[in-house]
Amino acid sequence: MKTVTIDPALKEKIPGFCVAVLSFEIEGVFRSSALAEEIKLLEQEILAAYTLETLLQDPRILAGRNGYKALGKDSSHSPPWESMMRRLMEGSGIDGGNDIVDIGNILSVKARRSVAVMDEERLQGDVLIGIGISRGVFDKGNIPLYMDGEGPFGSLASGSLRSRITEHTRQVLLFMTSFNGKEGLHEDARLAIDYYTRYGEGSNFLFEIIV
Repeated sequence: MKTVTIDPALKEKIPGFCVAVLSFEIEGVFRSSALAEEIKLLEQEILAAYTLETLLQDPRILAGRNGYKALGKDSSHSPPWESMMRRLMEGSGIDGGNDIVDIGNILSVKARRSVAVMDEERLQGDVLIGIGISRGVFDKGNIPLYMDGEGPFGSLASGSLRSRITEHTRQVLLFMTSFNGKEGLHEDARLAIDYYTRYGEGSNFLFEIIV
């Protein structure tokens, strides 16, 4: 598994920022009717549990918004996991193109956290999670950015062509971030392992929490 560190500048602005990192093997990338049914059930679950008003009162949603504010984002920039929940509530779905990505989207909604799923074998060297700047391939100023020896390869809002999951992916690196400390991260990581075992044919899981 890659060595992952958090830039002290990011920790200074968001002291509670931490990340669960999972590395695991998969047999391939596919689409399954079983996971499609899981997404339908998730939509029903979210509609039953939240309104647009109560969504903004969820502690993890609030922590994400406060973290974005601490990094200089105004209230018009919703964290992507909040936006994904809103799309579910509107009936828009969360199709990521394949089951490996869709499982990450399901986990993001269930955990109310950012979940990034990358092809680990396409990354170069160690990983640093720092603060993005408003230029370059992502143009994601003032949000956490994933960087390796070649430069940025993803952010909390998007991935890159270099690190994306493809039909050739066999080793996955997953980041599950928290803005308000590590409470609940172990449980959410176990949920990720369960979902990728059941629906993604995942195996040989390695897991670490970075604070």
